[in-house]
Amino acid sequence: MKTPLRIISYGGGVQSTAMIVLATQGIIPNVDAALFSNVGDDSEHPDTLVYVREIMQPWAAERGFPVHELNRILKTGEIQTLYGRIMNHEGPTLREPIPIRGMNGRPFKRSCTADHKIKVLGKWIKAQDPERLPAEVLIGISTDEYMRANRGKDEKWERRTYPLIDLNLTRTDCRAVIRDAGLPVPPKSSCYFCPFHSIPVWQELKRDRPDLFEKAAELEDTLNARRAFREKDPVYLTRKGRPLREVITLPEPGLFEQETFNDGKCDEGYCWT
Repeated sequence: MKTPLRIISYGGGVQSTAMIVLATQGIIPNVDAALFSNVGDDSEHPDTLVYVREIMQPWAAERGFPVHELNRILKTGEIQTLYGRIMNHEGPTLREPIPIRGMNGRPFKRSCTADHKIKVLGKWIKAQDPERLPAEVLIGISTDEYMRANRGKDEKWERRTYPLIDLNLTRTDCRAVIRDAGLPVPPKSSCYFCPFHSIPVWQELKRDRPDLFEKAAELEDTLNARRAFREKDPVYLTRKGRPLREVITLPEPGLFEQETFNDGKCDEGYCWT
């Protein structure tokens, strides 16, 4: 019997970058590859894409460790990005793939992680040696976010494991692992328009990347123009029940607002790692 395929789910952030470093060092043993599912060059934060392509992939390749970039491919052969999917939405319903929020601040159901991350990795994994399935998919959740582990249900082709928790590593420890390897610490990874961003993250985006902030605000405008046409209530990218451009003018947030991971909803571990 062959050993199961061991794959790192690589999100381009701190925790999953640390897992790649530990894999090249043999501390996380027998890892076959890391898979980065790019939800779109128009969707991922550009700094994440630069880090993955210009820093991590070459560094890992020098050590004989493959880091594959994947995309969601439609039956037509076209690449579908998350941003493009939202902006070009057509169909009988107004259901959107991202967790947009109603006026009460609660996020709607989403399919972005499943469609643009989990299924994309699954397609690649299932195309490998069937005798090595289900694969062991290594998820980058550290001990300070342990509540995110084991929230998602394993697919038939996978068995999720959490090596950072097994090694008792925090996010701070992961930064040290990356620095000790001579690498810069990557930026936080997520779509720049993710509705799970906290208010401080939106404010940082406005300050540091006003172009991306305005693009996110325009996406929110597009969603609401469609909804207004069908006489539906507006939706928002923040939990404040107010348009994004207004939210950044709010007073400084309190202690609990300063968390960068909100609501415990993006919990599969395929995003924000």
